Amino acid sequence: MKRWYLYPFSLGYHMVTGIRNTMYDLGIFKSTKFRTPIICVGNLSVGGSGKSPMVMYLAKFLSKHYRTGVLSRGYGRLTKGYAVTNYESNYKTVGDEAMQLFERFKNRFVIAVSEERVPGAKKVISDMDLDVLVLDDAMQHRAIKPGFTIMMTDFNDPYFKDHLLPAGDLRESRSGSKRADIIMVSKCPDELTEETKQYYISRIRPSHHQKVFFSSIGYDENVYGKEKMLPDNNLNYYDILLITGIANPKPLLNHLAKFSQRVTHLKFRDHHNFTEADIKNIVSEYKKLGEYKLILTTEKDYVRLKTFDYLREIVYYWPINVIIDRKEEFNQIILDYVRKN
Repeated sequence: MKRWYLYPFSLGYHMVTGIRNTMYDLGIFKSTKFRTPIICVGNLSVGGSGKSPMVMYLAKFLSKHYRTGVLSRGYGRLTKGYAVTNYESNYKTVGDEAMQLFERFKNRFVIAVSEERVPGAKKVISDMDLDVLVLDDAMQHRAIKPGFTIMMTDFNDPYFKDHLLPAGDLRESRSGSKRADIIMVSKCPDELTEETKQYYISRIRPSHHQKVFFSSIGYDENVYGKEKMLPDNNLNYYDILLITGIANPKPLLNHLAKFSQRVTHLKFRDHHNFTEADIKNIVSEYKKLGEYKLILTTEKDYVRLKTFDYLREIVYYWPINVIIDRKEEFNQIILDYVRKN
């Protein structure tokens, strides 16, 4: 997507980013290394590339073997500083992504937020006695030197076909991909041929230390609300008001089309903080629907929408998971890294 209105800003931003990366590459700017294994999940572009489901997957998997933590910056929250997510937290205090993790997994692993990654990582590792830490959206936060980096790239908008802002969506040059240990092509179609995989690998041109994996989105068999759940095959009985505040709602729209054609979509920007005016508009659109109706949203948006009293009883969310091709190989690479460090 071309964003020419960002052109004046982008020239300066890319110059600063390029100089900054060079300084880190040459060792002039120092990155902090940790004795505790740290896995970074990130990307090169703005917008959704599947980072959150990957962080979820890693934390769930690693927590079966190690005391695991996740550290994010807490984007969109109204607070500052370091915080650990708990039962008293909400999206305003820790951000929607941290709350999404906590709502699903509770205390299975530690979920912390800090806009300053180095002190945040030091504190959560020390205070919680972690064996491994997952950094969410941290490829450009080079003050920390992770031991292992997973770079996400969308199958439908791969970084090797993209361009720097404002001509494209890249927030740093394609060469940044060389910092990754694994390049994960996300949101792949269900039927992915070996020929297509080889084409992507040939365009990525991985270095000798890099592995390329492919993943797709898996939707739960049910949608969930405050008190009950609905099987996905029941969705065709309802008029659906779909609310999204994510970077790329197309995969959800495409999947929902398999179950219902009676969908009204209200699209908001990524991490949107819903206002009272937004809620009034949502309620107005909801009342226009037929007798059997519901509001459907993403798991991330649900942690915000459910805080509004009127919506709490009528809003449902559809959980997603990442499905990794060659999952056993991927899991073994992750375990080998943690065990050796």
